[in-house]
Amino acid sequence: MIKKRILNSNRVRRICGGFSFIEHRFLTGGFLQLLNRQELVLYFFLVLAADRHGLSFYSYDTICNLLGLNISEYLEARGRLIDKDLICFENNIFQVLSLPEQPARQTVSSQDDPATVHHFIMQSLKEAGDA
Repeated sequence: MIKKRILNSNRVRRICGGFSFIEHRFLTGGFLQLLNRQELVLYFFLVLAADRHGLSFYSYDTICNLLGLNISEYLEARGRLIDKDLICFENNIFQVLSLPEQPARQTVSSQDDPATVHHFIMQSLKEAGDA
């Protein structure tokens, strides 16, 4: 067994200001391995942005710019995180949820919100212009 020790006592993490955490069960319970890169980066961002109740509100364009995601990647990742029961989303408010008992293995669902509507309108206009 490996005996752990503090490697740099001048840099031990402390809670200052806001506080974010991810349950260890996220790793050991199989949640991590079910997320793709976009889902993982969005989930970690939402955890970091959340208050003590798991709530945050960022616009999709800000999230996309900060995380380097395009709108399709963002919408797919957000939908999958909702389907996997890791987050809730309503009217630009996110809530990171407590972990469910088991990781959910579901597919993406469509969400009715401004980002989705904008995406489909722009996609339709582009397709109409190409015709």
